[in-house]
Amino acid sequence: MRTPAPAAFLLATAFALAGCKPVSFTAPDGTATPMQPDATVAAPDQPAATDADDNLNAVLWVQRSAEYQANAISIFRAAADHLDAALREPNWDALVPDEREQAAPAAGLAPAVIMDIDETVLDNSPYQARLVADGAEYDEVTWDRWVAEKKAKPVPGVVEFASTAEAKGVTILYLSNRAVHLKEATLANLRAEGLPVKDDSVFLGLGTHVEGCEQQGSEKLCRRRLAGREYRVLMQFGDQLGDFVEIVANTPEARAGLLAEYEDWFGERWWMLPNPTYGSWEPAVFNNAWSEPRNARRAMKRSALNPQK
Repeated sequence: MRTPAPAAFLLATAFALAGCKPVSFTAPDGTATPMQPDATVAAPDQPAATDADDNLNAVLWVQRSAEYQANAISIFRAAADHLDAALREPNWDALVPDEREQAAPAAGLAPAVIMDIDETVLDNSPYQARLVADGAEYDEVTWDRWVAEKKAKPVPGVVEFASTAEAKGVTILYLSNRAVHLKEATLANLRAEGLPVKDDSVFLGLGTHVEGCEQQGSEKLCRRRLAGREYRVLMQFGDQLGDFVEIVANTPEARAGLLAEYEDWFGERWWMLPNPTYGSWEPAVFNNAWSEPRNARRAMKRSALNPQK
């Protein structure tokens, strides 16, 4: 899920038009980040490329470690082993009850799997590596340029899983916080890497209209409900908690509560991919205060460490 923190895209746009700074906007995975007016001009507290970067080890682990690849492959292989059982059970459903409309019970609907795209299906570590090299942070302009390159490679194991699911008659739905204007480039990238794309309707990007449901920022609730109107969802895949269930309050306590409530779903209906490089977990530890300078946010993250745990 490509978003370094949750925030409303339209609200951020409105602030930008009003000239308010700093502005936050939502990246494709559901996380909001502060927007730099000009990606070529460093913010006052932006470090030089040679300074230590908090994301160096995380990006390097994704790009260079055998452990990351083994982790991703293990998840997709384990999920494939559960597919037949999910298909056989008519009441098997990977949507939580509150997110499935009563008018559309799961039984009898065509089977599907919901997959987030960024860091779940497509590996965007080259984009993250550029940010580390440049001492920069995510911004919409550079992200759109990266997506337009259509160079993202598949996360290890995903092509094999998706192909297996497709062969069993399961539709792959790509429920992503990539904005809808990135649809064409995204689908071209997916097809080029061998991911099954039944038709354009399987891309449920940020900005997708869902009749009778009001989108709240970058939350995926409405789009999950849309998927549930047409499909029996066998599994969900993501790299963020918000890829599976609505996060009402992005706090460590609320997130821990959701994990405790749905712990039994993981490894059966829900499959979490590793992503140490960004996510809504990060702003949760500094009160979602993206308006704070980068150094201040970094200090709050350091203070959240627990050396006694």
